[in-house]
Amino acid sequence: MLETVDSTMAEAARRAALIDQPTWIMAHTQTAARGRRGRAWQSPVGNLNATLIFRPDATPAEAARRSFLAANALFAALAIYVPSEKLALKWPNDVLLSGGKVAGILLESSGQGPYVDWLSIGIGVNLRHVPSGVTDAAFAPTSLMAAGGWEVEPGDFLATLADAYATQEAKLKELGFARIRQDWLSHAARLGEMITARTMREEITGIFDTIDDDGNLVLITGTGPRAISAADVFF
Repeated sequence: MLETVDSTMAEAARRAALIDQPTWIMAHTQTAARGRRGRAWQSPVGNLNATLIFRPDATPAEAARRSFLAANALFAALAIYVPSEKLALKWPNDVLLSGGKVAGILLESSGQGPYVDWLSIGIGVNLRHVPSGVTDAAFAPTSLMAAGGWEVEPGDFLATLADAYATQEAKLKELGFARIRQDWLSHAARLGEMITARTMREEITGIFDTIDDDGNLVLITGTGPRAISAADVFF
C-alpha cells in the first residue's frame, strides 16, 4: 500500500525485476495515472488504483487475453456491492455501470523471447468519486456510490477483487480460455446489437456477434464478418 505514486503501473515496472510471486500494488493517489493509448486517468482518493504484476507462463498473445480475466473478476467483485443487472462488460477492457464507465483495465508486458517476462494488469475503479471534467469520453464516468452501490474502502474492494482474479486464473488453468470467453460474453454489453468500432485507420459498424478465441471483436458487416484486434467501441 502506497500513499502517493506517479502511477501503480509505473511502480510495477520499476519492481518487475524483484518480484517472485504475484504482487498487487495499490496507491491512495496517483499523480500521473494513464489509461489506454496514453489517455489521462483521474484517480481521486477513495477510488481504487491498483496493479497486479506477475510472471505468467504465457506468450504475448496469451498474456493479452488476461484482460478478459480481469474484466470477469471486476464484474464478480462489483456485483457484491451493486446489483449485477446494472453491470456490463464493454470490449475490450471497460466495465459499465448503469451505462457509465465505472472501471478500466490496462495491460503492459515485457519480454524479448516467445514468452513474456512479466505482465502488469492495471485496474482503476471509481468506487466513491466520479472523475470531474471528463468531456471527451465515449461513455460518461460514473462511480459505485453514484449508481446506488454500497460504500466500500479501496483496500477492502481490492481484497475482494484479488480473490476474484485468482479464481479466474484457476479457471483458465483448468478449463482454458474458452470458459473465460464464455463467462465474458454472458455479461457483454450490446451483444447481438449494432455497434461501431473505431480503429486508428477506419470506422466499422456491424452487429456485435462474438469475441473469437484470440479475444478479437467480431462484427457482422455488410461485407461479412470482421475480426478487430484493437479499437474504441461506440453504441
